Amino acid sequence: MKRLLIVDDQQGIRLLLNEVLKKEGYTTYLAANGVEALKFANEQEIDCVLLDMKIPGMDGIEILRRLKEQWPKLPVFMMTAYGELDVVQEALKLGAIRYFTKPFDIFEVRDEVNKTLQV
Repeated sequence: MKRLLIVDDQQGIRLLLNEVLKKEGYTTYLAANGVEALKFANEQEIDCVLLDMKIPGMDGIEILRRLKEQWPKLPVFMMTAYGELDVVQEALKLGAIRYFTKPFDIFEVRDEVNKTLQV
């Protein structure tokens, strides 16, 4: 069973992604901030991450950087409500495989995760 880490400071987004992706058969871990995200990543074997760019404290770019330093092949999808092109480009340069602009199509996210993890 594939394990997903969902990182977003908005509880509604975490719960929506959790509900849809659990129905796909994934084990999901939810984190509201960077500290929680890195803790889960260190304690669990994670197969994919859905990561918000704007998180209080440690932002998504810093979380992405730390994840990729430790697990360079870990697939990471970025989520943003802002569509800041420079930040998006930096995330892609750091190894994010795709980004979704909020509000996103939840089924598109599901399909991309499935395709990436070949479910």
